[in-house]
Amino acid sequence: MLGIDTNILVRFLVQDDEAQFEKARKLIKREVAAGRRVFVNQLVLMETEWVLRSRYSVPKSQIIETISGLLDATDVQFEDEPAIEEAIFIWKELTADFADCLIGAKNRRLGCRATATFDLKASKLPGFIAA
Repeated sequence: MLGIDTNILVRFLVQDDEAQFEKARKLIKREVAAGRRVFVNQLVLMETEWVLRSRYSVPKSQIIETISGLLDATDVQFEDEPAIEEAIFIWKELTADFADCLIGAKNRRLGCRATATFDLKASKLPGFIAA
């Protein structure tokens, strides 16, 4: 299994730089052809969401669709996929940041009774409390 960085994933998804897209595509294709999956950790996923939203102005609905499609891909493995699925489910319905949804979901899965925050918007999320 080969872990990929945010820049590889973003280039693969956005395809705005032909040379880098081709390198990313060939890298992923080579791993899959060898019977291996590529690994996306949660930090890479959070960065990818941020880059797609802030740099490329991709709408939330399209980001959700993209992440959901990656979750369905058998050639991609995610760190703690159930936490990501929970975060997407919560994020879909609320105006909170994806990162906060993922932090809350991950903390719940790790046994935290709640996540304390100074962020008023995040404090309204399930499993968060205002500090």
